[in-house]
Amino acid sequence: MYNEIIKTTLLMASKSFIKKLKTDYQKRESERRQIISASNEILHDAKQAIFALHRNEIKTVAKKLQGLEQWLKNLEKTFKFQRLTEEDSFNAALEEYAEAKLFFQVMNGEHIQAFKQVSMTTKAYIGGLSDLTGELVRVATNRAAQGRFDDVALMQAITTDLMAELVTFDFRGYLRTKYDQAKNNLRKMEQISYDVAIRRHN
Repeated sequence: MYNEIIKTTLLMASKSFIKKLKTDYQKRESERRQIISASNEILHDAKQAIFALHRNEIKTVAKKLQGLEQWLKNLEKTFKFQRLTEEDSFNAALEEYAEAKLFFQVMNGEHIQAFKQVSMTTKAYIGGLSDLTGELVRVATNRAAQGRFDDVALMQAITTDLMAELVTFDFRGYLRTKYDQAKNNLRKMEQISYDVAIRRHN
């Protein structure tokens, strides 16, 4: 009789436990779908902002970034920042936003600095800074083709200064890959500057 009571109690406790697990899992999956959907939109809009910056549409990008920042604030209010960063899709979107915002700072003649508008992770900042070097290379390439050689020199100076800071980090894993890509971008920038120097002396 005693064993039957214990067995019944254990089964009841197990069912209650499993039911709670199921409820928690379903809640988390619902959150995950919502975060992924919103993150995809943020990533898309951030990419559009980057493309617009290459067209020198500063005012348009300023408004788009404000919209992205409001979206990020709303997400954080709904899910809390720690929960958001548990999803790879959100981290990718945050990094893309960082790249767009940093690129905007450069193209708008501002200092590269931390963002006050939204919460950020160190990883997103570093990823954004690394990817920024690629955008600067694209700007330098276009400006070189237009004969705007002073702009090329400016893009190289910014990239060189940025890499001089990043080289002091001891990156591992994903961020090491990002850093290596940035180093490759610096080499491209140096090649562009070399080609410009040759053109100017001919």
